[in-house]
Amino acid sequence: MNVWLSEEHTAGYAVHWRLRDIIHVEQTPYQELAIVDTHEWGRALILDSIVQTTEVDEFIYHEMIAHVPMMVHPNPVKVLIIGGGDGGTLREVLKYDSVDRVDLVEIDKQVIEACRKYLPTISAGFSDDRANIIIQDGLKYVKEAECKYDVVIIDSSDPVGPAVELFSAEFYRDIYELLHEDGIMTVQAESPAFYGDVFARVYHNMNTIFPRAGVYLACVPSYVSGFWAFGIASKQYHPERAAAGRKPVTGLRYYTTDIHQAAFVLPPFVQKLLER
Repeated sequence: MNVWLSEEHTAGYAVHWRLRDIIHVEQTPYQELAIVDTHEWGRALILDSIVQTTEVDEFIYHEMIAHVPMMVHPNPVKVLIIGGGDGGTLREVLKYDSVDRVDLVEIDKQVIEACRKYLPTISAGFSDDRANIIIQDGLKYVKEAECKYDVVIIDSSDPVGPAVELFSAEFYRDIYELLHEDGIMTVQAESPAFYGDVFARVYHNMNTIFPRAGVYLACVPSYVSGFWAFGIASKQYHPERAAAGRKPVTGLRYYTTDIHQAAFVLPPFVQKLLER
């Protein structure tokens, strides 16, 4: 099979993926959704022709977006995930015995259905009794929700289409109101090497609302540039280190407490982006 997926980012930059198989394609009310099998990266979730996650390297992204905030908080019991329809972040959060409930709010139910069927190793958390799946616009949910959370994780796609407002200061203010007095928010913050303006805007929006805000880095090979950032904002705790006495859950493939601290050490060019 000599079929290639072309992931075009600008007029001069594209990534090409050779496919073993096109497993599933559909047009949802929000986006074009596909599950494909690639030669090097296994099965992958594709939204509007952009790779969202792959079987081979998904653990890096999902461990870093989930375990950093979960380890900073000394006792996370109730967690909210906005987006994350592939289920990887949910799977990681549910590894903590302290967690009593995870509300996952996803606008596109067909993403969840496709991932449950075709990406079972990533979406395994959906079968956990503590997972409460809510099909709704995350913007609407955070404005209307009456419950409070210890940790909120914004596992959104890129800031286009239905995900644009998930990067806004107004949305972060709504999240602030949903958090307990010691709550923590984490967001995917794009590539500082490729989307520097978006990355800087995420940080500044958080920094104007929360007492403590920071960014940390990881390498996710299947993402544009491979160099990826996360934003974290806290009402009380220092995000650069795990809470005293906290030990990572077993079986992780990327996250450690040493990686946690090291991820907050920023190269000068990234630090400069934050000073704009």
